[in-house]
Formats: sequence, C-alpha cells, structure tokens
Amino acid sequence: MKNITNPPETSAGGKKRRREEEEVGCSHAANDDQCFSLQDELTYSDTSVALRMMRAQFPRIDQASVPPFILQSQLYSSVNDRTQVDRELELLRRDKVVRVFKLNTGQDDHAVIFLDDYLNQVDRIVKRMEGKKQNDTDIFKWFKEHVVDSKLEPSIGHHELCSLLSLGGKVKDEHITLLINAGLLTRQLIDPDMYWFAIPNIGKLWKALLQGRKELLSLLKRKRHKEMFMAELEKKRLRYSPLDMRFHLRDLIGSRHLKTFQTTSGLVVRVSTD
Repeated sequence: MKNITNPPETSAGGKKRRREEEEVGCSHAANDDQCFSLQDELTYSDTSVALRMMRAQFPRIDQASVPPFILQSQLYSSVNDRTQVDRELELLRRDKVVRVFKLNTGQDDHAVIFLDDYLNQVDRIVKRMEGKKQNDTDIFKWFKEHVVDSKLEPSIGHHELCSLLSLGGKVKDEHITLLINAGLLTRQLIDPDMYWFAIPNIGKLWKALLQGRKELLSLLKRKRHKEMFMAELEKKRLRYSPLDMRFHLRDLIGSRHLKTFQTTSGLVVRVSTD
C-alpha cells in the first residue's frame, strides 16, 4: 500500500519509518536477548510499520504451528491515533496484505495475519493431508483461489461459501466438513448458517492469551499503587502463557486495561481504574 509504506524519504516521518524498518532484524531476536526494550519502541509511525515490527517480534512457540498474529488491541497501543489504525488496517485488508480474524475468546478480540503467512499455512495443511492419503484436497485450492481471494470480511454465509467454492468444482457437504476440521472455518453459535474464518491450531494460544491477561493484571494489582516500572516488568516471566510479557503488555495497554506514564526514573505501567 504505497501511500502508507512508502512515504517521501525527505520527510521527517519517512526518516523515522526507515529507522524503524532497519530495526526489524534486531527486533526479531528480541525473544532471546531483548536487544530493544519495549519502552524504547512502544509506538510506531503507522500501522504498516507496527504490523511488520510485531510480526518479527512474535514469540517463538515450538508446540504451536500458528503463523505470527497481531492483536488489534496491540496496534492501538503502538500507533497513537486509534482512528488512524482503523483506517490504515482497513486499507491493508482491502489491498489483500492482511486478513482480520475474530477470535473465539468470548471478548471483542481480533487477530491480524499477513495474507502470505495465512496462505502458507493452508498449503501446509494440504501437504499434511496428502501425506495421510486424504481425498478431496482440491477443496483447499478452491478455498484459497475463490473464497479467500474474494471474501475479505471475517465471516461468510453458507450459501455464499458454497457459491464461491463451486467456481472450482462440485461442492459436497464433506468439503465443508473438511474445511471445518482443518480449522479454517468455525460455525457461529448464534447463526449456524454463518461461519467465521479461523486460524488453524490457535485454540491453545487464545486460551493462553486469556490466562496471560489474568496473570499480568493480578501481578500488578498485588503491587503498591498497582504499578511497576516497564523495564522491571519486562524481565518477568508468565507462568501460564507461552506468549511473552511484551505481547501481553501491548495487548493490555491497547485495550486500556493498563496505562503508561513517564517519570524521571523511567516508564511506569499501572492498572487502569477508569
């Protein structure tokens, strides 16, 4: 999206953006040596830069074959203007750079995944099924080419889904079951004729997301004034979430459960009382 990711290099914003992009390589190692503190790179110039930086910083989780995802709340903590985030995220979605997914957390949580990462995961599902001599794997090709490519919203109706899939071939009930079992679709509880597009294998991680939120808030609430220095907090490890402290801090700051303020001794994180 050229109007977002390629501003004129002569502008101050362009210089800041180039500097941020140059730091992506170092930030990718943040899970091991934390070469940048979160307080030093809490905000970015625009949504595209924030997405790429947080993708590079996504925790390495061996037991979960899930592509890197960024929560919409994390974007709100990383770009000062929430309206700017909504506007730029919508443009990235329409330009088929990212997809937005509704998470089944029981809360208003949305995850953002780069489209290439998502399509690569679909390909891995197909290879795994082909290795098991699974039939009807053509449905995944139809899903990629006719559904994912044209339906950009987080949900889709049964009739529209079948109509789009039929552009690839004759659709059977077993095909829809295959997509559901592969974790690419989930039925909506309120309306069984509607589906959410889903991220395969994410179940354990959204449970960890909820547990990590609870643990971090509980940690801060036990502190005097319900606050800690960011630098001190970043060194803590969560017991119940494989997602790292940086991930949860961005989420809870963006959802306004936590707030930050600067002091002469450093950045402080406090539980919101609003």
